[in-house]
Amino acid sequence: MYAWGPRLFALGLAAAAGGLTAACEDALEANSGRSLAPISDKTLALMEKIGTSESAPMLIRTYKQEAELEIWKMNSDGQYALLSTYPMCRWSGQLGPKLREGDHQVPEGFYTITPGQMNPNSHYYLSFNVGYPNAYDRALGRTGGDIMVHGVCSSAGCFSMTDAQIGEIYAIAREAFNGGQRAIQMQSFPFRMTAENLAKHRLDPNIAFWKELKNGADHFEVTKTEPDVVVCGKHYVFGARADRDVDASAPCPADLKRDDAVEAAVAEKAANDDAAVAALVAQGVKPIEVVYQDGGQNAAFAGREDLDPSAPEALAAGPTVITLDNSGKPLPATVKVADAAAAPPPKAAAPPASPTAAAAAPTPAASPAQTTTASALAFLGGGGNAVKSFFGLGGAPQPQINVYEPAQPIPSDVPLPPRRSAAGGPQAMADSPRAP
Repeated sequence: MYAWGPRLFALGLAAAAGGLTAACEDALEANSGRSLAPISDKTLALMEKIGTSESAPMLIRTYKQEAELEIWKMNSDGQYALLSTYPMCRWSGQLGPKLREGDHQVPEGFYTITPGQMNPNSHYYLSFNVGYPNAYDRALGRTGGDIMVHGVCSSAGCFSMTDAQIGEIYAIAREAFNGGQRAIQMQSFPFRMTAENLAKHRLDPNIAFWKELKNGADHFEVTKTEPDVVVCGKHYVFGARADRDVDASAPCPADLKRDDAVEAAVAEKAANDDAAVAALVAQGVKPIEVVYQDGGQNAAFAGREDLDPSAPEALAAGPTVITLDNSGKPLPATVKVADAAAAPPPKAAAPPASPTAAAAAPTPAASPAQTTTASALAFLGGGGNAVKSFFGLGGAPQPQINVYEPAQPIPSDVPLPPRRSAAGGPQAMADSPRAP
């Protein structure tokens, strides 16, 4: 199916070497040959275990709050299976989308990586461009560009891994392109779209945007195939196809093609998730605001003196979690997250449950001493369709996206992270992927 592609990747590398500049890149260095390193035996064994191969298509998912990057590979039945979860060494900014050049935000959304976006000559060991801004970002007037996944563990708005990690991820992508994959979809989320996270972040100014991303996540988790993405009316529309080019700013055309069976399964999953959110609110789960000094790092890297991450003082301080009341006002007690050095490494996430399993899962019962389910539904929007209204289901118009913007733009001349010399060796320990 994908036998025509080795030349495609070679042409892509030539295009990348022709003059790439980026927010996380300062120049090119001579090709050391590390872009041609083979996939490790350990990862090849994982591929065999899940029924896939080096040349099969891949897909990337990232989660800022958990600081994790997942690699999914298509198996023999045409569905994607989780290959590996890599702890992310560094990301910068806050939860929420990238808005403009110089804000040092890691973007959130659905992006496309092509062979021409691969950079074998990066000063940050290896890198590839994620494709920001996409059609959605441009429709909303967002600026900036050249956002990378790269090595060196220093971020100025990029997804930063260790050298060993980016070497492996780059090799997996290279072989997928050589196998004929034209483009790799990258799904970038603020956090895992669990009921608990959605309940806690329900008052965040970005919640409308995050609900759109969740719909894309649900399409992937229901089908285990790459969701089709259309941008129209300044919104993402997932699971839809168009026979012609669509204006991202114009109203969505009426003739978008969708699979009714898939849409029904996605709606069922969303309804189960919405009910779980409502139950958590009824049990007394408070809304929160998470404030980072400058992004985060996976706890698996705590105490690693060899990494020399960017803004180490921000990592040492850790994020602050502010508990809110239901009107969005801070409660007297503000809880500070423990320092990264004290936090245990997170466990690898299990593959998402099927819609049938989600439907069968029991809904947590609210304690009589807590807020009643009825009052929780009223808080989420009132009436019999409260949860649907809150999550924008049932064909209702999506609410206007309202994103946080700092009072003063972050200067665009903040120094870039230090360059890693060609002689810099790969890191070990937490660099290795975790098997699903």
